[in-house]
Amino acid sequence: MPEDRDWFMGLALEEAERGQAEGNIPVGSVIVRGGEVVGRGRNRVASDRDPTCHAEVDALRDACRNLDSPDLSGAACYTTMEPCPMCCWALQEAGVARLVLGARHAEMRRTDYGRYSVEALLELTGRSLEIETGVRTAECEAIRRNWTGPARPEA
Repeated sequence: MPEDRDWFMGLALEEAERGQAEGNIPVGSVIVRGGEVVGRGRNRVASDRDPTCHAEVDALRDACRNLDSPDLSGAACYTTMEPCPMCCWALQEAGVARLVLGARHAEMRRTDYGRYSVEALLELTGRSLEIETGVRTAECEAIRRNWTGPARPEA
């Protein structure tokens, strides 16, 4: 049975909403292997006070615990926002074979990542990863664009 891309991205969007409700940047991810969700994650940087707790890393940690293995060979990662370099490399180290993206940094006109893209990192490092884009993109972009972030205290 082929994977239902829209359904799995919907689960990632649910994780993004949970993260936002907890005061974090609304990004969510799920790890799928053999048609089954084996890991779920959301950005928890603010709530966990952990700069490495991005959605993809959170989902990888959950999947590795659930499978009792750091090897996620053949798995797919569905994520609402293109992974940062740290998360992309973590996916590589875990053996994730496929990345399904909602929003992309370039389309969001984000400047904080410069010219970074998953493809640029893969080219730089000589690695490969199957990438699929355009899955529920409008919804993934909307949740990220609508996030206002926590109130910042006056300096």
